[in-house]
Amino acid sequence: MTQIFVTGGTGFIGSHVVRLLLREGYKVKALVRPSSNLDNLKGLEVEIVKGDLNDSHLWQQMHGCRYLFHIAAHYSLWQKDKELLYRHNVVGTRNVLASAQQAGIERTVYTSSVAAIGVGTSGTVVDETYQSPLEKLVGDYKKSKFLAEQAAIAAANAGQEIVVVNPSSPIGPLDIKPTPTGDIILRFLKRQMPVYVDTGLNFIDVRDVAWGHLLALQKGKSGDRYILGHQNLTLKQLLDQLAQITGIPAPQSTVPAWLPLSVAWVDEKILAPLGKSPSVPLDGVRMSQQPMYYDPSKAVRELGLPQSDLTTALQDAVNWFVSEGYVK
Repeated sequence: MTQIFVTGGTGFIGSHVVRLLLREGYKVKALVRPSSNLDNLKGLEVEIVKGDLNDSHLWQQMHGCRYLFHIAAHYSLWQKDKELLYRHNVVGTRNVLASAQQAGIERTVYTSSVAAIGVGTSGTVVDETYQSPLEKLVGDYKKSKFLAEQAAIAAANAGQEIVVVNPSSPIGPLDIKPTPTGDIILRFLKRQMPVYVDTGLNFIDVRDVAWGHLLALQKGKSGDRYILGHQNLTLKQLLDQLAQITGIPAPQSTVPAWLPLSVAWVDEKILAPLGKSPSVPLDGVRMSQQPMYYDPSKAVRELGLPQSDLTTALQDAVNWFVSEGYVK
């Protein structure tokens, strides 16, 4: 039975990839940090190995595995986490890929993000051929994901078999942390969203993202990147769909861009250094000022990426948050 090494298997996308691999008859070995919450892997037949992306002996943990899914990443929009972002996402990715080569891994799927691609001007839809210059990428999270993706492509150009996937904003169950999209759904369910920001995103069912990973392993071209996305929606359209599913009224008025920007600036620049927990990340507000729209047709055409109905994904996300006690 083919064994696959997975980093980030406890997370939202990673846990769905692990479940899919097990259903498709693969054996899974998952790298987890000693401090990781293992709830998303509970009851699954997975071999757990504890360690870190920067471990020098990581290649030994990969021994006996044929393929690698490198999904783990540090996600934060807080400026104080800058050093962590580069250490995990860039240095960690270089170490994981070098370890894979040393362990004789045949083929790797590296999970990047549409964040690494950047955004088109004034809400234009972009595909894999587009790239924002590094200095135009908002915040250190996006910059770190871009640099990590560059490391993966450089390794592929040097002869390592590596396919890059760029998920957009996934929706669905098991969003344990939750992700920014899950946070929107959660705040809506808690009726903590009286107004909304006039922005837009590309959304996809997280289970389709998992399939996109496996299809990239099977059919992807080494050195290429594939956007794993589905539907471009304004935030208002997403909230209206949530209103239809839940019966909770959607907010009707927008908030002017300068307002959250001012709040975030005070939060991060004045309150955080005083030891108060900031509530709104400045980089997050900056990002929301530009719609982030993407064209996933390459992945649909070349990989056969599924495009499941988002209503089901939203309904399943809502049910999961409620059943797991996230909504009191």
